[in-house]
Amino acid sequence: MSGQFAESSWVWKDGTFIPWADAQVHVLSLAVQFGSSIFEGMRCYATPAGPAIFRLDAHLRRLYDSCRVYRIDVPVTRTEFERACCETVVRNGLEDCYVRPMVLRGYGAAGMLPDASPIEVYVPAWQWGTYLGPEALTRGVDVCTATWHRPRPNTFPAMAKSAGHYNNAQLMKMEAAANGYVEAVALGPEGLVSEGSGQNIFLVRDGTLVTPAPDGTWLHGITRDAVLRIATDLDVPVREEGVPRESLYMADEAFLCGTASEVTPIRSVDRIPVGSGEVGPVTRRIQERFLATVRGEYEDRHGWLTPVAVGAGRSGA
Repeated sequence: MSGQFAESSWVWKDGTFIPWADAQVHVLSLAVQFGSSIFEGMRCYATPAGPAIFRLDAHLRRLYDSCRVYRIDVPVTRTEFERACCETVVRNGLEDCYVRPMVLRGYGAAGMLPDASPIEVYVPAWQWGTYLGPEALTRGVDVCTATWHRPRPNTFPAMAKSAGHYNNAQLMKMEAAANGYVEAVALGPEGLVSEGSGQNIFLVRDGTLVTPAPDGTWLHGITRDAVLRIATDLDVPVREEGVPRESLYMADEAFLCGTASEVTPIRSVDRIPVGSGEVGPVTRRIQERFLATVRGEYEDRHGWLTPVAVGAGRSGA
């Protein structure tokens, strides 16, 4: 074990597999000096038809979009990256696992201009259980509002998934843990609800799903998009709007969603119970449909699952 997860055997790097222990970067790489790294996090699920990665195409689209924002030319094609993700799962003999494609600036430049630093590409994968605890999906979690806020638009590009952005999120997460909470909810610079430390957030009020509207302070989550589509499938009304902090205390239900968190109910905010303090019916319906879909127990009507055996065999053209 290393930290909180089990190491795998192989990591894909720049077109070939290397041993897990050899997946290292120089201390003076720009990824280490300045957090100059773009990444994605994807879950692979064991399904009756074999392991399948959830929304692989959408995650890689966002990876390339993030690289474009940071002026990084990715040295492999989308198809090659897709094949690498699937091959990494297969090579490590994994089924239920987490896959993290990464594009980073390596050792070369010492200042802000990155031209002298090579672009390195990695794909590790490992077994990773329920992110917020073994009972999080069934019982929900206790969260707080963070004293650290999300940045104002046009300070950091919130729609890009860059490693450096997560210093802000890490401060929130550490503060929450120090005060006895499982997770934090961030406010934006104007005081409206933004997101969790690494998840999007939904509230339920009178049977309607409510989530913050795009405002340049939060990452456009791929699981969030899936939740919105599932809500439509289930005829659950949805509103995207500015969400004041007090709405967290007035909600009938609330939940966090993201690749790691999946669909995790919130049972209290700042020690105020959400609704009855139990997982609510709308949350439960959305969570059950989501989990049944990704596990291959319900029709994949949106084409979200990529079987790794299929992806690993695709051409690199």
